[in-house]
Amino acid sequence: MADIRITGRMVNFTRITFDTNDHNVIRQQLSAMMSETSYEGALVILDTTVEQELIGLIQLVISLGLQPMAVVDGLMGDEARAIQFPVLAADRPLQRIKATKEQVVEAPANTPEAEKAPTHIAPATTHKTSYHDEVLRTGQCLVQDHGDIILTAGINSGSEIIASGNIHIYGSARGRVIAGAGGNTAARIFCHVLEAELVSIAGTYCVADDIPPHMLKKSVHIYLNDAQELVFEALEF
Repeated sequence: MADIRITGRMVNFTRITFDTNDHNVIRQQLSAMMSETSYEGALVILDTTVEQELIGLIQLVISLGLQPMAVVDGLMGDEARAIQFPVLAADRPLQRIKATKEQVVEAPANTPEAEKAPTHIAPATTHKTSYHDEVLRTGQCLVQDHGDIILTAGINSGSEIIASGNIHIYGSARGRVIAGAGGNTAARIFCHVLEAELVSIAGTYCVADDIPPHMLKKSVHIYLNDAQELVFEALEF
């Protein structure tokens, strides 16, 4: 019997791009961002458009409660290799767009809904829903860190939709669909036509080739069972 097992699991990273090497400015701006959004303990990839002193930058990011995992190849690539720090190939980042509309619901404290809300994703009394009524085009990314996303149109291949909660797509889902970002295992995905490149809930993922063939181009409900396995169910209308 082999002593090594290889399994697949998606891990969500946040990419931080620095346009300055002034550590005082970086500390101030990152601290302000983290006070508005719950990024405590987030895994981050470091990128830069200016020269950086990498070790000092890593130490700064760690001191703010973030976990640097790698750098994007470029201005920090050689220094990272010299200290055997992981280097990721440079890519073309997706364009993060704003939803057409966002609704914020404040739940009263001490309610069952507030108590069940994952505090590492958002404050327990706040839930947001993003509504988007345009097709998500190739190269675009729509993100909701604190709740659900509802698309009244579809998403093209090469696009990405990420929500800490549920995702509803009333159209063709051809890109990457990631629900439960941050570990919300109760999150679900609903789509009118399933043709996704990848679907994921709370880090458990399935790529296009592994999606059950009889679910392709169908209206589908996707969720995690008690064994944390993805379940695909056809929706009947």
